[in-house]
Parts: sequence; C-alpha cells; structure tokens
Amino acid sequence: MNQARIWVHGEDTGGLTGQGIGVAVLDTGCFLHEDLEHRISIFSDMVQHHTEAYDDNGHGTHVCGIIGGNGSCCGGRYCGIAPGCHLIPVKVLDQRGNGYASDVLAGLRWVRSQRAQHNIRIINISVGSFSRRNMGENSALVRGVNEAWDDGLIVVVAAGNMGPRTGTITTPGISRKVITVGCSDDHKEVNVSGNRMVDYSGRGPTGSCICKPDLVAPGASITSCSNVSGEYTSKSGTSMATPLVSGALALLLEKYPEMNNRDVKLWLREHCTDVGLPRNQQGWGMLDVGKMLN
Repeated sequence: MNQARIWVHGEDTGGLTGQGIGVAVLDTGCFLHEDLEHRISIFSDMVQHHTEAYDDNGHGTHVCGIIGGNGSCCGGRYCGIAPGCHLIPVKVLDQRGNGYASDVLAGLRWVRSQRAQHNIRIINISVGSFSRRNMGENSALVRGVNEAWDDGLIVVVAAGNMGPRTGTITTPGISRKVITVGCSDDHKEVNVSGNRMVDYSGRGPTGSCICKPDLVAPGASITSCSNVSGEYTSKSGTSMATPLVSGALALLLEKYPEMNNRDVKLWLREHCTDVGLPRNQQGWGMLDVGKMLN
C-alpha cells in the first residue's frame, strides 16, 4: 500500500480521513487486525453464518486495510486511504476465495437493510465472475448491484484479472451504473492468486458496448493487513485497485457529504488524470485524489 499512499498523499488531503463514512466490503470476511480494531461497526457472514468477524482466506482483510487501516502496527507506514472511516465487512466468499452469486446477492440485500443505521455510503466489491453463462447485463449479479445503486449507494467493483483481450471485464463490473476499477500498473509482472501475470487488468467494452473500466488505480504489489496479528502482506490485482478508489471516495464524501452516487461518478470522471492508455483500458484515467479533493 505504500506505493499507492505516495500517490494519494502526494497532494494535501486537508486532514480528511473518511470520518463518519461507512464502507461495506463484500469479500472473504475480515480478521480483527490491530490496524482495524474499533473500526468494524458490524460484521455479517453469508457463508458460515458466524457472528464474530473472521477471515479464513486473507483477501478481505487486505482489502479492508487498503480502505481504512490506520497503520498502528507499523508506525503509519502501511496506512489505508481513509483511516477514519468505519468498515462493514460482509463475508460472501469461502476460505478459497470462491463463492456463489446467491451469497453476494444476500450480502447486498443485508447491506441495504443496514445502510441507515451504519451510514453505509459505499460498497466495495473486489469480486467477479467471467463465466459466459448467465453473467450478462441481465444477470442476477448485475441486477443486484444496480438495485443497490438505485438505492443511492456508491458501488465500486473490480474490473477483474482476465485481460488483456477486449471484452474481459468481469461481472458485476459490466454494469453500466457502478464504478468499475482497473489496474493502472498491470504492465508490471506480479503474482495474482499464485499465477505470474502481466497485462491482466480487464478491458472493455462490455458485451453491450459500454465503455469500461471507468478508471484505473495502482494494483501491483500493494502491502496491507494480513489475517495474522500484527503482520502485513503484499497482493496484486484489480482487487487491490478497487479499494483505493473506495477509500478515496470516503474522503470525498467526508468533504462533500451531500453528494449522491451520480454526483460522485461525474466528479470522478472530471478529476481523473489521463495516463495515455487506451480508453478500454484506463477509462477516464488514473485516480488522482489530490485533484479530486482540491
């Protein structure tokens, strides 16, 4: 996360930390890492229905740390983007990082039911499917994220790691409503889920000719919280780029709490930085938090 932190905090954020903004994270759960203690306002488990927060994979904890870790275990070296926000982890994936659309949909419904009580403004979904069957724009997953968006929630979704061919955005990132995030630095060879990969970030357009992703952010070798007490680990992929955007949007909402999800999406479009990649790879451009806030 230190690489991304340089980009984000290279500009003055005016002391913004995402204070008061709830970010729901649909993933493998969340371990109660010291950097996340007292920041998890509620936890829900759609897989094993446990009541206490846990993460038997580590992916969800890593994502939560990118969004809102406070860096207490490392003197702030690996601090998240919005260390003042509160997190609502929802376990929808098992210990192997696999899951069912039904659990994701149940997680989305649960978040919508809890949004007012926990001021949930953002949903981070670093999850996707590239199955050609039942994963189009009329799929249950796309309808689910669209319903959350129509409820006023800001839904931020990974573009997936199936690139570099065109038409490789994963579902539900193909939704024309949600904010879909690709990697700005996928030219770097990295280890993604045990495989050495390069040029992996999902490219548009979608099967319905919608330009995706919407924007890109760093995703190569991002250091964040591990699901082991006091430890950190490095992961790569669009799963890591996505929470950088979610955390940045928590800062934006702290500054402009009256913004709705459509306002936020238009604001992002106008405040990204063109990094010279093809439109179907970079969308509007690179996340630029300093430009977005100032």
